[in-house]
Amino acid sequence: MAVMAEADVGRQRGQVFCTRSVPARESLEFWHDAVLATLVGMDIRTSSGTYDATMRTDRLGALRITTVDCDPGEVHRSSGRVARGDGTQVFVAVQASGTAQVEQDGRRTELRPGDIAFFETVRPYRTRFPERFQLKIFAVPRGLLGQPEAALARLTARAIRPVSGLAGLLSPFVARLADTSEDYDGPVADRMADSAVALLAATAAQQLDGEPAELPGAERVLLLRIQRFIRWNLADADLTPAVIARAHGISVRYLHRLFEQEGSTVGRWIRRLRLEECRRELTDAASIGSVARRWGFSGAPHLGRAFRREYGTSPTAWLLAGRPDDPLEAS
Repeated sequence: MAVMAEADVGRQRGQVFCTRSVPARESLEFWHDAVLATLVGMDIRTSSGTYDATMRTDRLGALRITTVDCDPGEVHRSSGRVARGDGTQVFVAVQASGTAQVEQDGRRTELRPGDIAFFETVRPYRTRFPERFQLKIFAVPRGLLGQPEAALARLTARAIRPVSGLAGLLSPFVARLADTSEDYDGPVADRMADSAVALLAATAAQQLDGEPAELPGAERVLLLRIQRFIRWNLADADLTPAVIARAHGISVRYLHRLFEQEGSTVGRWIRRLRLEECRRELTDAASIGSVARRWGFSGAPHLGRAFRREYGTSPTAWLLAGRPDDPLEAS
């Protein structure tokens, strides 16, 4: 089981995973679980059966920022792993130290310190790290980049060198942001997240030699704030579209339109986040009812119905199957 430290329990920020918290023989299995819980599922190979690695992860607005410091090795997100992912995020990584050999979408590149790369989570990729390395990873909701799927496929496995222009500005900014994310709170944290999203979207557009399909303007900033509000109030069972709209001074109809542009609905977005939180907390020792109520469900039956609709199995069956990566395997 992953051992983590919480820098701020109330806001669920500042989680730290370290393989040194478990016996060496369990380090690689521990790291697989930590990466799955924090990023996405992937296979990790090393030259030995042990692994020395540390991961710090934090949330800033709609961004999840993760810094990993690891031994040499290889990671592979296979098509099977992709089938078990929700694909809602694009990873933007900054190579802080060491090098990385990246393969995705038929391209290969090498990342050197300071370089930036985009990774698609809905398609396989492979990365080799020939030496110990540090990587800072920004998980960005794909809609905030303002690019269609075909365009995003053109961004992967390309080393963006921080020599000039937006890349020269972005690399040190996001690297520093990853190091200091816990220092920001309230409105300052919101502005920092918005600035990072705008720079990431602008860099993507520049790499594609064009303007983003949807500029990260007033509507997108509003959506980002609404999504942040939902995350902060996720445990409130009375969190409804009307409550959300009133808190932001907009109509319910306009709120629904914002989420339609993201290919979702307000209700579906809230339910998915709540189910993700329940999945993280469900254990053999946990009361399904108490976990359900903590995350806005009326009780175990309500959670059970939503869980089965989303994953094709019940929480109890999923636990009996040993919390498999893909809940469908338990059905």
